[in-house]
Parts: sequence; C-alpha cells; structure tokens
Amino acid sequence: GKVVHVGTAADGLPYIVMEYLEGHDLASALGRSGPLPVATAVDYVLQACAGLVEAHAAGLVHRDLKPANLFLTRRPDGTPLVKVMDFGIAKAMGPIDAAITGSAAVMGSPGYMSPEQLRSARDVDRRADLWSLGIVLYELVCGRRPFAAQTITELAVMLATEPVPALTVPTPRGFASVVARCLEKD
Repeated sequence: GKVVHVGTAADGLPYIVMEYLEGHDLASALGRSGPLPVATAVDYVLQACAGLVEAHAAGLVHRDLKPANLFLTRRPDGTPLVKVMDFGIAKAMGPIDAAITGSAAVMGSPGYMSPEQLRSARDVDRRADLWSLGIVLYELVCGRRPFAAQTITELAVMLATEPVPALTVPTPRGFASVVARCLEKD
C-alpha cells in the first residue's frame, strides 16, 4: 500500500502511516475458493507486474513475492485491484548492494525463491521477482506450487535438477510457455 505519512512519535519511536485497504491477500483467496480461472489469475499477476515495474525502476527487488504478499482490494468502480505488499526484505540493485546486503543469507519464502536466491539473497536482481511471479501464477491456476519439498536443501536440489512440472489444469494456448519462461533456471 501507499505510505501516507512518516514521522516520529513523542516517545522518539518512528512510525509509518499507510493507506487503509479492505480486502484480503491472494493466499486467503486461494484457500477459500481454490484455484482461480486462468483469466483472473493472469489479471492479478499482470497487476502485480505493474507494481513491480515501479519498484524495479526505483532500483528495488522485492525478494518475497508470494500470494500472501499480493493484496486484493477494489477500485472505486468495484473492479479488482492487486497491490504488492511487504517490501520488508527488498534490496537495492546496483553498486551499493555490497554495502547494504553484506550477507549471502537466505531471505524470503523458499517455495517462491528462484534458484539464484536460494544460493544467495545478496546476488539477485529483478529476474528473481519474475521467477516468484511464475510460481504464483502456477499456484493460482493449479492450486499448488510446482515444486514442493520438506526441506530447503531438498527444494534446492529439485530446482537444480528437475524440470518444471506440467500444469495440472487445462489452460489456453501459450499460457504454459509463459509460466515456463518465468521459471527458466538459467
């Protein structure tokens, strides 16, 4: 959501006032009604892409895109509006990275992380967000993520060695290739 105001309270603690949003995240929507129609899922992910274009243009990589961080609200005319939330582990791109992110620690939600983010959260760029959106798109239409593992090590091995599983529902021509393009390992 949009930041409306920032400041410091009388006790010295900083605060942020953000816009009030009514609605729910896409993880809740998926849990309540199951997989979404392809057209709806594509609309929601394209809206998330519009938000990411702004973040990427400002030099930020989100690094934690997942249905729980995509918030579904409504425009004044009642049409659905998806907002990208929780930039809590976003990173700046460019030469300043080494100074800001001095660790190669894993940061994010492993089930949505790109192979390079599993290796080092410090070394990712905007392509890691595209991978995550591919996972989200797959999950929104199939009701599950393409790669499921019990441990982060098992997940890393799966991502490195296994092809992306076929979509489990019928989809329009070209849809599977878009998902596959998002989930290219290299």
